[in-house]
Amino acid sequence: MPKIARRPLLAMAPAILATPVLAQPAIAQPATLHPAWPSRPVRLIVPFPPGQAADLFGRLVADELSKRWPQRVVVENRSGGAGALGMEAGARSAPDGYTLVVGTSGTLGVNPSVMAQLPYDAERDFVAITNIFTLPLVLVAHPATGPADFAAFVARAKENPGAQNYASAGPGTAQHMAMEMLAHRAGLKLTHVPYRGSGPAMADLIAGNVPLMMDSLASALPQVQSGRARALAVTSKARPPQLAATPTIAESGLPGYEALGWSGLVAPAGTPPEIVAKINADAVAILRDPAVAARMLELGGFPDPGTPAEFGAFIRAEIAKWRQVAREAGIRLDS
Repeated sequence: MPKIARRPLLAMAPAILATPVLAQPAIAQPATLHPAWPSRPVRLIVPFPPGQAADLFGRLVADELSKRWPQRVVVENRSGGAGALGMEAGARSAPDGYTLVVGTSGTLGVNPSVMAQLPYDAERDFVAITNIFTLPLVLVAHPATGPADFAAFVARAKENPGAQNYASAGPGTAQHMAMEMLAHRAGLKLTHVPYRGSGPAMADLIAGNVPLMMDSLASALPQVQSGRARALAVTSKARPPQLAATPTIAESGLPGYEALGWSGLVAPAGTPPEIVAKINADAVAILRDPAVAARMLELGGFPDPGTPAEFGAFIRAEIAKWRQVAREAGIRLDS
């Protein structure tokens, strides 16, 4: 298992500002670029709507890179198809360093595991640059219409198989797969209500139109803190400090359960290695910065940068993990 996957990120949170986030050195920044890169604005494709974790942290990194480079990094949200439309746009872009993509646990980990007809190849169409963050997911409920706690959720679902609806950011996303893994292991039959992004899904949960949702900690935290949503359980092995009073799913009756969301930077395959090296060096420096790390923790994420080789190995491990989950739960999204 790659080092990124083994790192106890939640346990690191209290000390994350006092110690370097990455123990291993990043790739050295090259002395010359190909040629004088960047000489025009760089596009960063986020394959989901504004407001999701991939967008929040992608924009944070884009803003910081814009401060370091002589050209701006412009975020372009291209949502649809569980992130497939944005990933396809990135895969078909010129490999010249002027198009970057925020790849996620859904688009690079889950989609290749459950979709046979993807318009992109997660392993061949992109070159890995660095992971940006990992974060737990949170099972949240409407304060009035949803269950009071995780035990009540399980009891309600078992009493009325198939009658318990839950929302997600879309079919094939990490939120969807984490919930299906939960349902399979707990022996529950749930009804999935997919949305085009966690923002619209959360809006419907707050309005009382859907009682449950699996969402990223980053997206759900403001709603939980405001009382508009109730956190029932988190998907990490340890409780995140932002929700220290919320139990994990593992400690709530499903030992060993864990599902993390993540997002990282990738570029079209064939992007010059010297440009990949520079982006990696600058992004790692940004993610190691105490002020940036503090901001990410406030948003609910845990900085987790690494080398291109580490991130590439991590993506392959995630694909293998979710393929096993898909087989266990019998999930195919395009069959």
